[in-house]
Amino acid sequence: MKPVAVDLMGGDNGPAVIVEGINVALGAGAGEIVVVGSAEACRPLDRDPRVSVVLASEEISMSDDPASAPRRKRDASMVVGATLLKEQKVSAFVTFGNSGAAMATALVKVGRIRGVARPAIAVELPVPGSASTVLLDAGANTEVTPSWLHQFAVMGSVYCAARLGIAHPRVGLLSIGEEPGKGNSLVKETFKLLTDEPSINFIGNVEGRDVMSDRVDVVVTDGFTGNVVLKSLEGAAHVFAHAVLGALSEGDDGVLDLALPKLLPLWNQMTPDDTGAAALLGVNGLFLIGHGASNARAVASAVRNARQLGEADVVETIRKLEGSTGE
Repeated sequence: MKPVAVDLMGGDNGPAVIVEGINVALGAGAGEIVVVGSAEACRPLDRDPRVSVVLASEEISMSDDPASAPRRKRDASMVVGATLLKEQKVSAFVTFGNSGAAMATALVKVGRIRGVARPAIAVELPVPGSASTVLLDAGANTEVTPSWLHQFAVMGSVYCAARLGIAHPRVGLLSIGEEPGKGNSLVKETFKLLTDEPSINFIGNVEGRDVMSDRVDVVVTDGFTGNVVLKSLEGAAHVFAHAVLGALSEGDDGVLDLALPKLLPLWNQMTPDDTGAAALLGVNGLFLIGHGASNARAVASAVRNARQLGEADVVETIRKLEGSTGE
């Protein structure tokens, strides 16, 4: 398998955290990795025989305009890494930089799979005691059409099968009620399309309360709603965790020490660090976007999951389902 490429630039915490995560991944047997960035950023890894270095003289920052940055900064690490993916020199590319610029870079440099109208961001939401739920779109497309949601459902099902090992993922359409007639015109029209789609296991409408449950494996919605759901769940999880720890800290001496061994395994199930990055499905290559504030564990997970998705040949499976070999 070809190596995974990782963008060292653009993360909130600087290249050092990404380098630390790459070392964790290498220690876990991640195989060969290509790092893309400035000479200074790459220096800690340039003597490791498992690492290949590709230098880039520019960086796309969080303040750069997402739409114009890929064309204006042609030697940016994100653009250089995407070019490696386009030229099939790597099996996947992972970036922790500006997500809007990452979306634009993927479209400009890598392109869409022929037949796919719009790419979608697939995010894994942890579910205690069960496999994660795949949510898409998580922010790539704020306005969509029923046919786009139809494609998101097909791509999400492929991703879920490859990533989570679920043979026939249950696909649900996010709505305000479970009944087929519930929802706005977009949801109602999409419901009809998904009902007639033979390649997926469509279970009908699902509600917000089902997103982090074992009732559904893939939840399909537009990028605006998906991003609101994602950020709301993240915020609620942080508030709840701090509230629980605060309440235990105010209790009798030793209560927190007794509770932590029970709470830590649950926290490990709930943390998104085991996913590390979200796949941008529908582009003509395996392109993953990680959170800018990712820690070393999340970076290592992103590399591991990129390899897994590459080995499962997710992109080729989507190409075949769209009736094309790509463009």
